[in-house]
Amino acid sequence: MSGAEGIRGGPTGARTPGEHPWAPGEHPLAEYTTLRLGGPAAEFVLAEHPDELAEAVRESDAAGQPLLVLGGGSNLVVADSGFDGRVVRVATRGRSYDIVDGFVQLTVEAGEDWDDVVADTVHQGLGNLECLSGIPGLTGATPVQNVGAYGVEISEMLVSVDLLDRRTGRIRTVLAEDLGLVYRGSSLKHSDEAVVLRARYLLRDGAESAPIRYAELARALEVQPGARVDVARAREAVLALRRTKGMVLDPADHDTWSAGSFFTNPIVDTADLPGVLELIATRVGPDERVPQYPAGDGRTKLSAAWLIERAGFGKGHPGGAARAALSGKHTLALTNRGSACTEDLLGLAREVREGVRSAFGVSLAPEPVLVDCSI
Repeated sequence: MSGAEGIRGGPTGARTPGEHPWAPGEHPLAEYTTLRLGGPAAEFVLAEHPDELAEAVRESDAAGQPLLVLGGGSNLVVADSGFDGRVVRVATRGRSYDIVDGFVQLTVEAGEDWDDVVADTVHQGLGNLECLSGIPGLTGATPVQNVGAYGVEISEMLVSVDLLDRRTGRIRTVLAEDLGLVYRGSSLKHSDEAVVLRARYLLRDGAESAPIRYAELARALEVQPGARVDVARAREAVLALRRTKGMVLDPADHDTWSAGSFFTNPIVDTADLPGVLELIATRVGPDERVPQYPAGDGRTKLSAAWLIERAGFGKGHPGGAARAALSGKHTLALTNRGSACTEDLLGLAREVREGVRSAFGVSLAPEPVLVDCSI
């Protein structure tokens, strides 16, 4: 795994650098994912310092040992059987601000809680990250996933990352343009070649947001698309919208026991689009507007949530044993209702995927990283 994918929250205890954090015995990974799913790890390492993180990865690689680098657990689905290898939990901390070419450059260690980072930039009166408020997980995952929401993607403000190259064991700095950043992905995703140690972002001074592009957010803010607003106002509006969709973590609300959006919005080649739209029209009628957005290179992005609902899967749709279900607030989130196992969730994912494919001829791809499991 690349980057910090997994756990939300801070370190569980202080330790001097260089003291081994290896922990023997079983560690249920369900305790470290927002889905509360996943079997045990054979070995668990808490890496609170960058040198500990690098050491744990290098040692595993030298021994040929299976390795899972775990961050906030917010974009991770782990098999019920767990992970038969070393799990390294990223818990590194630290952030700094510097002036670079008239902009503010923010440098953040991979283990920092992402929403804490966003909140701090807003508190500092800095713009660009505010529309990414409320996204669970750690900073190291943001370039891996090219995290995005409400019309903004990390690729727009990412400057560079420091990577531990697992082939050489060396640390190197890689510019954002060399990371293959695409919609909800990068060259780091689904690759075991590097681990993100820290990332740098370019911010705007002046307490003004990035242009508000997303129509729903513009309506909530009562502004026209393209307008800028105070960063604190934008953040609060984003958080409010995310709460209505169960996308802000709440231990008491099973609608938030999810990995966020489980499927990415499908991208269709323009040549195939008329056939897809014709299939949709036969199901929902010719007069209903199909949400579609330009995706570049002659392609069009469709709304996965819209397709899921029109294929017959409404909010709260239960899986086979009702232990897993679509969120009652948003059809794009698959949730653990409190007693699910990973296979319950995957069964529901397969049902939804096949239903959309059968209805509209569109294949949905999972957004979370699947560890030793598949749909």
